[in-house]
Amino acid sequence: MKQLLLVFIGGGFGSALRFIIGKWLNNSETGIPYGTFAANIVGSLLIGIILGLAAKNETLSQSQTLLLATGFCGGFTTFSTFAYENHVFLKSGDFTSFALYTIASFVIGFLAVFLGLYLFKA
Repeated sequence: MKQLLLVFIGGGFGSALRFIIGKWLNNSETGIPYGTFAANIVGSLLIGIILGLAAKNETLSQSQTLLLATGFCGGFTTFSTFAYENHVFLKSGDFTSFALYTIASFVIGFLAVFLGLYLFKA
């Protein structure tokens, strides 16, 4: 039960922060979801750092890892929103934004995870 509560609390904080970033950064004029992109990249970096710290001499406990990686990062990153925004790009025929947003999110997201792991596990 404690593990579920940790994930729930972390997810709530992550989701709230994602909402704030989306309101602040998403551009309603161009429709470009900068907030979602930023949340996915920052969340990828954070999960890399968190899991790197957890692996390095067990710096983080299992409870801390659940709270931060599973809970916070799970609530903060936005794959379902990302998928919907790509649907909107495709539906509107904006294939350039679809391609750029998708490729940049995957490539930079993966690199951010690797960077976080490298910086805190090495």
